[in-house]
Amino acid sequence: MNLVLIAVGGFIGANVRYIIGLLAKKYIKIPIPIGTLFINAIGSFLLGLLVGKGIRGDEYSFLGVGFMGAFTTFSTFKLELVQLWETKEKNAFILYLVLSYGLGIVLAMFGFLLA
Repeated sequence: MNLVLIAVGGFIGANVRYIIGLLAKKYIKIPIPIGTLFINAIGSFLLGLLVGKGIRGDEYSFLGVGFMGAFTTFSTFKLELVQLWETKEKNAFILYLVLSYGLGIVLAMFGFLLA
């Protein structure tokens, strides 16, 4: 049952990430990948909230491992950093790097403390 919860949560999380990414790319034109930044920042906050609330067991498998695991995207973040570097967009590279890690840590802590 645990694997089913993770799979269903992952399916939902991946699709929500995909839709948010498409909408951000279509409507927000800035030099950094705002969709991935937003997704990872929100994911950090929500995961901090889950852990802070002490969510465990089936709920954590579904929400924490499944949904959040598929919703947030470390690999896309790294690839986008490489692409910014390769296209010589150094300022965007630094801004995206600092915002991603900084917001991620701050929002995870905020979610944890809020819980």
